Amino acid sequence: MTKLSVNINKVATLRNARGGNNPDVLKVASDCERFGAQGITVHPRPDERHIRYNDVRELRPRITTEFNIEGNPIDRFIDLVLEVKSTQVTLVPDSEEQITSNHGWDTVANETFLTDVIGRFKSAGIRTSVFVDADCKMVEYAAKCGADRVELYTEPYVSGYAADREKAIKPFVQAAKAAREFGIGLNAGHDLSLENLRYFWQNIPWLDEVSIGHAIICDALYMGLDRTIKEYLACLK
Repeated sequence: MTKLSVNINKVATLRNARGGNNPDVLKVASDCERFGAQGITVHPRPDERHIRYNDVRELRPRITTEFNIEGNPIDRFIDLVLEVKSTQVTLVPDSEEQITSNHGWDTVANETFLTDVIGRFKSAGIRTSVFVDADCKMVEYAAKCGADRVELYTEPYVSGYAADREKAIKPFVQAAKAAREFGIGLNAGHDLSLENLRYFWQNIPWLDEVSIGHAIICDALYMGLDRTIKEYLACLK
């Protein structure tokens, strides 16, 4: 079964635009779980422009499913994850200036660094995933670094889906097979939506988890959060 983890960053963005606590990030997270999501994802950035570090601390005791914290493993981020002990940490090579994630790790060039960071998280009992492009070599070295899983960066699949979905999915199937070959789990995320999620899952049904935020929050404006989450879950069956 492929789990759906809902990224609630955009909810925090809306809250931060006006200050106060509307919408309530904690309530939305609980509602997502109540409506069927099997996980909650947050991505705290150094400038805290959406999810704040303290949000992560307040969310931890409220999450009853899996809690996934993603981000660039700078010292402050590492300390936060070790403090709250999330179910999973996803390492993403974001710079502070990036609006959103736009590439995966070069796991070959960063092998020593990633091995050290992954070892720290795994020693604390935290499952560790590495955000990578759909490249078998990057998957192989993520496994060598000790990662429990990789998360495939799916924007190239999404951008190529309309023109030729068979061509767009091909490198992802290859990377997914590599993950299985090297004995690590498989997540996916970035720009997946109701338009393209089902086809992705049909071709890679051994996916452990998809992490989706922007599209879910956008769809919820029209369909409501409950119905939206159920529609996404239906794509994974």
